[in-house]
Amino acid sequence: MISLTYLSTATVDFDEPALRELLEVSRRNNHAQGLSGMLLFAGGHFVQTLEGPATDVDHAFVRISADPRHRDVIVALREEVEERAFGDWSMGFEELTRDEAAAVPGYSDFLAAPTERERLAEHLGRAGVFHRVFRDRMR
Repeated sequence: MISLTYLSTATVDFDEPALRELLEVSRRNNHAQGLSGMLLFAGGHFVQTLEGPATDVDHAFVRISADPRHRDVIVALREEVEERAFGDWSMGFEELTRDEAAAVPGYSDFLAAPTERERLAEHLGRAGVFHRVFRDRMR
């Protein structure tokens, strides 16, 4: 199994409906492919980690890289992992209010102030470093 983390910049405005649609489609696609991970969006930038079998992660990444809604797609980390750091695929984004976002299935409050659980979440491994830095820089 591999973990692949990439960074990119949006080329279109992602308003609330666009972010909701992205979340729904991504969750459906990743679940169907047996992938887990986390996608964060803030300030017009993305960071995403995908986890799963190498061929499935690589196939998803090729599809994602070709998406014209973002540019400057950079692989920050690709490594073999023994277990998933992100057991279920989730997404965090800053454009919705906390109450609106909490109503979206698959939403993560990872971009909000860290909870005690997140402070202790060393299990996120090297990929989690990118997500924590992204979260902390976007505040």
